[in-house]
Amino acid sequence: MKTLGLIGGMSWESTAVYYQRLNRLARQRLGGQHSAKLIVWSVDFAPIAAMQAAGDWAGATAVMIDAARRLEGAGADGLMICANTMHLMAPEVAAAVSTPIIHVAHATAAAVQTAGVRRPLLLATRFTMEKPFYRDCLRAGGVDAVVPEAADRDRLHAIIFDELVQGRFEPESRDAVIAMTRRAVARDDIDGVILGCTEFGLLVSTADMPVPAFDTTDIHARAGMAFALT
Repeated sequence: MKTLGLIGGMSWESTAVYYQRLNRLARQRLGGQHSAKLIVWSVDFAPIAAMQAAGDWAGATAVMIDAARRLEGAGADGLMICANTMHLMAPEVAAAVSTPIIHVAHATAAAVQTAGVRRPLLLATRFTMEKPFYRDCLRAGGVDAVVPEAADRDRLHAIIFDELVQGRFEPESRDAVIAMTRRAVARDDIDGVILGCTEFGLLVSTADMPVPAFDTTDIHARAGMAFALT
């Protein structure tokens, strides 16, 4: 089994889910007392969130490269950035290390396409929804993602940063995410929904959605374990 290096803490709420799912997948695949071989570098999210809000992506990139190099030096065979938004700098991180990165958007595009979904709704941070990097990755994988209207993008961003990353999972926010998905399905010919924030699986279930839903945390964890076991 290869060793996976996790760049986590963005937020630690979802990093804990990654740790749990990767270990459960190892046990499911290998049985008995097996668990995943993991190295975790967990950052302090507050400074990174401040960089994101200020548009200091160069500063955030430097933090990510430092984390990747530390994990590579510790013996990681593959790297996982445990946050959708921080894949914005995945190309720069990949160029700074020789260890391969298991990319969440590539894995998600493959899962969506395999399911026969072609026009999913992307629910995520404002950065992931509005910057082109994530949708470009999906499009390269044959998936034409759609983002919600501006008011819904604002609400999603607030839910993520004011609630989910702080460990708050409010029923009214869950209802709001489901409602905006239903509106988009009715308005924009949507045939799926991507839960493109690693904390969303803690708030809503894929079963809550009116169309096939894709939990990127679960998809990413499965891609990571597939890498580790090849």
